[in-house]
Amino acid sequence: MKKLLLLFAFVGVSAVGLAQTGPKIEFTAKDNTIDYGTVSKETDNGLRSFEFKNTGNAPLIISNVQSTCGCTVPSFPKEPILPGKTGKIDVKYNMGPGAIRKTITVESNAVNYEGGKVPLKIKGEVVVKKEVNPLEKKKSILEKS
Repeated sequence: MKKLLLLFAFVGVSAVGLAQTGPKIEFTAKDNTIDYGTVSKETDNGLRSFEFKNTGNAPLIISNVQSTCGCTVPSFPKEPILPGKTGKIDVKYNMGPGAIRKTITVESNAVNYEGGKVPLKIKGEVVVKKEVNPLEKKKSILEKS
């Protein structure tokens, strides 16, 4: 009986010791993804923001944010984010025509992600805005007559 009681006490102390304490980062974007949708370079500057909150009990420090390519440029807060406070990571995509499928990796001291690394994703499609030449339209009408 004494051994069983000792075992339960050990398990209880171990569980409390393994509880995550420290900074925690929670992003507001669903699945940590921002969908640009279908956009045009002429009408969209490519800037989006990932907003987050430190839901932990210690200051959150973002040490680095990197993209999978040079076409996506992230910027992030350099000062610690205190518990309960919010911050944002801005991402500027170069708006080259085609599909957008990029990953941005946030490196931090957050305890709720393995190694403090959080993958963020952007997706969408950049299309070339088709300009209608008024002379071509008139020409096609005249040809039908």
